[in-house]
Order: sequence, then structure tokens, then C-alpha cells
Amino acid sequence: MSERQYPHPAAAVAYLLGAFPLSLVTFLTTVVFMCVGVGTVVIWVGVFLLVAAAAMARAFGNAHRFWTRTLTGADLPPEPVLSNPDEPFLRQWRTLLTDRRTWRDFTYLMLEFPLSIIGFALGLASIPLVPLALWVAPRYAWLHSQLAVAMLGPDRTADLTAKAERLQASRARGVDAAEAERRRIERDLHDGAQQRLVAVAMGLGRAKGKLDADPELARALINEAHADAKLAVAELRDLARGIYPAVLGDRGLDAALSSLAAKCPVPVEVTVDVEPRPPAAVESTAYFIVGETLTNIAKHAQAESATVRVWRETRSMGDEVVVEITDNGVGGADVRPGGGLSGLADRAATIDGVMTVVSPLGGPTVIRADLPCVW
Repeated sequence: MSERQYPHPAAAVAYLLGAFPLSLVTFLTTVVFMCVGVGTVVIWVGVFLLVAAAAMARAFGNAHRFWTRTLTGADLPPEPVLSNPDEPFLRQWRTLLTDRRTWRDFTYLMLEFPLSIIGFALGLASIPLVPLALWVAPRYAWLHSQLAVAMLGPDRTADLTAKAERLQASRARGVDAAEAERRRIERDLHDGAQQRLVAVAMGLGRAKGKLDADPELARALINEAHADAKLAVAELRDLARGIYPAVLGDRGLDAALSSLAAKCPVPVEVTVDVEPRPPAAVESTAYFIVGETLTNIAKHAQAESATVRVWRETRSMGDEVVVEITDNGVGGADVRPGGGLSGLADRAATIDGVMTVVSPLGGPTVIRADLPCVW
């Protein structure tokens, strides 16, 4: 345990002295409402009192987070009292009463009250006794803050459960997207290159039968088969490029996105700064998001210009590649089930990425994807 982990002695004494009155008010208020609510729940009045007690537990929990964070430096960001204020009141109340966060806060408030009494006495004794203030008070304050971190900090179990559910949903969407892509490739092969190759085979078969009897007709049939073969090769090349473009694998995102921008009828400015090179799945996802978005801009946005910015950001959970496409068109784009933007969001979700769309009527439209490099 390093000395640098402990708060400054003056801050420790202030923390211990101030925690007691806050805990006293918190304990008395929350316990009274909780006990009276439990006792009167049979006549429905208790339901409102329990909801009030739960809301107070969350609010007082935030007060303790602020006090602990300010004086000890503990990493305790505030938690929202209501997870979704836009929901109906009854649903908000039910969520508040059943949320693990509420009862973790309430448990902390009950455990912290007797500790705050000891801390208050220690803080008062530390004022005239300098050694106590310099050595004991910072250590007790640090232990006290660790309880706050354990009880008031992020709920790791809930976070992991939510992440697992999110990943499961994104993987399911990824499977659906892969199946749709497989059907598209199968359809393109059947309707395009396969038909061309069948025509080539039939033309060569007819030419073979006419070699001796009608050489001129055989030559024409061979030329026709040759043209069909070249078209089949071109279609296969386009199909392969749609699966994973060669320029992306060979030269990376900058060259690949510049190639997309050059083909777009709307002027596009491209800026890419992602070194070191991200994983292939991230590059592929970024490429197809930009490609589909530029196609939509050309078809629907009535835009005069667009910009594509791709950069790398370092986050606490690892690096992310951020893709941002902006146009000055008419706006009004939204993520609808089954729509193109929904498909892009699903593609991003397969690597635990998040895509957001901001497109007010009249524009501008901003489409952003945050793609983690580790998932």
C-alpha cells in the first residue's frame, strides 16, 4: 500500500468530520421513510414512501460520492437517480425499487453511519494531536473511501451482465447480417457470373460443332464467348471487391476510403489518422460504413459536399477507431428497422461498436461510429 494513495492529512480530517453530519441526516431520513413505508405498504401509502426512500438513497448516495471524490480523490462518478426519465412514472418507480444500484446505495448508507461516528471522533481527536492527524486520520479516511468505492462505485456484475446481453444481441444481429450477405453473394453469383459462364460454355460448345462446317460462324461464337468470359471475370472481381476490397487489405483505410471518395459524385474530403493500423475487422467495418453512407448521400441527401474523418482515440477500455461522415444535405436520415442505416449499425455492433446518427431536417447530417480495437 503506497503512501501516495492516502489523502492529505487536512483533507482526511475534513472528510471524517464532514461525513458524520451527512451520514446522520442520511441515516435518519432514509431509515424513517423505509420503515414507515414497509409498515404502511398494505394501505398503498407505503408504496409512495418506499419509492421516496429509494430515491433518497440514490440522491444521498450521490452526495456521498461527491464528498468522497472531492476530499479523497476516489473515482466515484455520480449515478442517475432515474435511469430513464422519459419512461412512465410507474415504470420508473418499479425500476427504482428493483435496481441493484438502489439497494447497494442503501446498504452503504447503513454501513457507513457507524463508521462515520468513529471517523468523527477520530477527526476531532486528530485536531490537537498532530501525530494522529498525520498518520492515523489519512489511513482511516482511505479505508473509509474504499468502502465507498466498493459499494458506491460501478456495479461490476451489472455492467458485465449488460455487456454480455449487448454482445449476445450484437452477435445475433451479426449472424443475421452474415446470412443476408451470404444470400446476396449467392444471388449475385447465380444471376451474374454463373449465367455468363453458362453462356461461355454454350457458345464454345456451339463453336466446336461449327469449326469444320462453318469456320466464320465458329469464330464469331468464340469471340462472343470471349466477351462473356471477360464480363464474368469483371463481375467476379466486383463481387470479391464487395466482400473485402483488395486496396483495403494492401494499402489500408486511407487509400481505400480515398478510392471510395473519388467515385462519389459529391465532393468528399477525407482525413484518416489511425496509426498503428487497426485490426482487419475494424478496417472492414469502417470501410463499408463509409461506402454505404456515401452511397446514401449521393442518392438522397442532395448535398453539395461531404467530409469523412477517421481517427484513433485512446479510452480506458482500449483504443477505438472513430468514423465520422458529415454532409450538408437536407437531413432527415434516421435508423429504421430493416433500413440501410440499421444494417450499418448492426455491422458495427458485431464488433461491439456503436453507431449514432444526428440528422435534423435541413441538415447537416452526422453519422458516427465508435469501433473498439479490442472486443
